[in-house]
Amino acid sequence: MSKTTQVKIERKTNPRTPVLIAALKEGSRQNEAAIWRDVAKRLEKPGRNYAQVNLSKISRYAKDGETVLIAGKVLGAGLLDKAVTVAAYNFSVTAIEKITSLGGKCLTIEQILEENPKGSGIKILQ
Repeated sequence: MSKTTQVKIERKTNPRTPVLIAALKEGSRQNEAAIWRDVAKRLEKPGRNYAQVNLSKISRYAKDGETVLIAGKVLGAGLLDKAVTVAAYNFSVTAIEKITSLGGKCLTIEQILEENPKGSGIKILQ
């Protein structure tokens, strides 16, 4: 009697995710920027393991004018006291309001990849 093993194939339900992962890997190869490969690996994990970062954590670890990348969602809890550029997979509505009210910018990961293909000066938070 032979045992059959089932192979679980992971598929992302959001069609944006596999396209973004492929773009990050391509950007990593073309620009020799390891940061994009790291972000792609983080996004390949199940969605329940994506980072969820509050504004209070961004305020604690980011300097004024710095660019921060979150491979997950930015949540609006906490106070932000400086203008920072935040790139993330997703944002809550309150997070967008608080970041932009201080003169900061909210970008998608696709936008930051296009604006800064070398990935220089970006801090990853998780």
